[in-house]
Amino acid sequence: MNRRVSVVLFEGFEVLDVFGPVELLSHANGIELEFVGPSAGLVRSAQSMRVESTLSYADLSSRDIDILLVPGGPGTRALVDDESFISWLSAVGARARLVTSVCTGSALLAKAGLLEGYRATGNKVAFEWTRTFGTTVAWQPKARWVEDRDRWTSSGVAAGMDMTAALIASLLGTEARDEALAKAEYTAHTEASHDPFAATSPLS
Repeated sequence: MNRRVSVVLFEGFEVLDVFGPVELLSHANGIELEFVGPSAGLVRSAQSMRVESTLSYADLSSRDIDILLVPGGPGTRALVDDESFISWLSAVGARARLVTSVCTGSALLAKAGLLEGYRATGNKVAFEWTRTFGTTVAWQPKARWVEDRDRWTSSGVAAGMDMTAALIASLLGTEARDEALAKAEYTAHTEASHDPFAATSPLS
């Protein structure tokens, strides 16, 4: 059975948070991808590139949800205070089989209550801000990514590709991971604890 990844888009999302993971996932047999936005249509990224979502948030609310991927980016700063979005994310995240985030996407997950009782990480430059969300989140200041049961969170931007490589291995096996990496000509960090940017964290 194919696995389906629903990628959440919002105004001001970080391009590499989305397309780093999407690039690797697109090379993995058995993975389907779909883009979800406020409405079906174009969504502007932090880099002003506009990406087309094929589904609206409302559409996803009425569907089975397999894997949810939430990117970060400057747009997260406003979204943490958007009660409608946070309520939607809380509902769809609770129904998803697996919830993942890149960069400050973990702040959105935490605000939506989806990381309570979980270990998690996020972008180290924004870590002080990110860790203000959630009450029982065990924030990890040194981690390239964190896998805790059905929650996967990564550090900043490019770290999402390393997390995705590990996720592909978890879902489909190391051979599928290696094939995806070879097609993308990318060498991934394979140790979640390898975090060369942790020194920039205020908690280091």
